[in-house]
Amino acid sequence: MKARVHVSLKTGVLDPQGEAIRHALGSLGFEGVSGVRQGKLIEIELAQTDPDAAREEVERMCKSLLANPVIESYAIEIA
Repeated sequence: MKARVHVSLKTGVLDPQGEAIRHALGSLGFEGVSGVRQGKLIEIELAQTDPDAAREEVERMCKSLLANPVIESYAIEIA
């Protein structure tokens, strides 16, 4: 079973990398980009076969290591 975790900075948290991307896009001629937020995608291969148990396990992973709950939010997809 596969899991995908999308991690991004919470709204209101300064995103300097996103701002650098926005600036670079403007320099390349992509006008009209008023904001960019960047994040990360983590793909995990699980031995777990029960989707509910897999989601619970990935949730624990996020809280323990994959995301900083103070400044980041995350979304889990189980496939």
